[in-house]
Amino acid sequence: MARTGRQAWTASVRETLAKPLTSYYLVLAVSGLLIGFGMVMVLSASSVTSYEELGSPYTIALRQAGFLLVALVVGLFAWRMPLNALRVLVYPLLLVAVTLLGLTFTPLGQEVNGNRNWLDVGLPILIQPSEIAKLTIILWAADLYARKRRLLHLDRHIVIPMLPVTGAVAALVVLQHDLGTALVLFAIILGMLFVAGLSARTFLVIFFAVAAVAASAASASGERVGRILSYTDPFADVSNSGYQAAHGLMGLSTGELSGSGLGAGVQKWGTLPGAHTDFVFAVIGEELGLIGTLSVLVLFGLLAYVGFRIARRARDPFARFAAAGITVWLMVQTLVNIGMVLGMLPVIGIPLPLISYGGSALVPTVVALGLLANFARTEPGAQAALRAHRSRRARRRTAGGTVPQGTVPPTTTSRRNDSTTRSAPRPVGRPVREEG
Repeated sequence: MARTGRQAWTASVRETLAKPLTSYYLVLAVSGLLIGFGMVMVLSASSVTSYEELGSPYTIALRQAGFLLVALVVGLFAWRMPLNALRVLVYPLLLVAVTLLGLTFTPLGQEVNGNRNWLDVGLPILIQPSEIAKLTIILWAADLYARKRRLLHLDRHIVIPMLPVTGAVAALVVLQHDLGTALVLFAIILGMLFVAGLSARTFLVIFFAVAAVAASAASASGERVGRILSYTDPFADVSNSGYQAAHGLMGLSTGELSGSGLGAGVQKWGTLPGAHTDFVFAVIGEELGLIGTLSVLVLFGLLAYVGFRIARRARDPFARFAAAGITVWLMVQTLVNIGMVLGMLPVIGIPLPLISYGGSALVPTVVALGLLANFARTEPGAQAALRAHRSRRARRRTAGGTVPQGTVPPTTTSRRNDSTTRSAPRPVGRPVREEG
């Protein structure tokens, strides 16, 4: 009996996964859950800092809500934009990203925590151009590989001009002394080269060259070297280089199974730097415990699954490459941030996607998720299924509500009626053609 039940459940899961709109609805659902959870955690983690510095426990959370509103508006355009129109924009977007990165080296650039990676363009907030650059180089490389897809069996067509262009963008970020963001950009570049089918030997050569550049950049700052070395034992220098990592581990360790309760964390009361930004995962562990942290991991795991599923199933080559690049970006950044909080990686200042506070990171990430939903509509049968769904909703609205129970919609002929009444009229129409 139990075996039969498991077989039925497995069959049901396989049937659901085989539906053409599974990726589409799954990416929307997971994105919504992560965005909503992120807003709740920003409010909880920032309440003390917001009250002490701005006079209200809600100010930082309200700013994040404003960023989210902008992100949703732009993400909606990305969700509905035709792929051909999106591809027209990739070169202008690359030019904008490079220009903004270059402006950080002018008087408009602002230095924060030793990194000159912020830009003051007269807005109430600072802009971090390197966050825009992450999504931009993915879209540009995806368009490049889609146009060269018949030449990708040759390594030189995979590497040139992709590596020089994206390497120049990453070099600008390295010059800003923003090692964390530079590492994410390096991971994106390597991921795109891997997805394009670069040979193993050439990939390893580029990988070790990138690792050498990263190591050289890390060793250029004594403070950064201290943070990197302290991650093996942050409690050895808990008052200096290991301070943030140690207090993050303290927060996680006190959470146990279910945590101290939402809003009841202690570390955010001034002892944990970056509680609502880079170390928000530590606040999740303290307030929601193992259950909360595992829930976050499950959601990001689902996002990784659906992202790579879209990359594998999408018919449009640009959608395939872009979906793979977006998924690599978000998963690498997630793993680095969580590994940093767990003490498994050095503290290098990378936000947790959709959960950490910050408009410069939130807007491109939400736009990327909108693009994933857009790409999911290029899977086999997805366009036809969406049209059928809209047609059913239109019929229900025309009929003034739901179809009465026990009746058959006028455009559908049931199997029973077809077998017993041969004279029943069949719907006639032109077959629906798939859109790429």
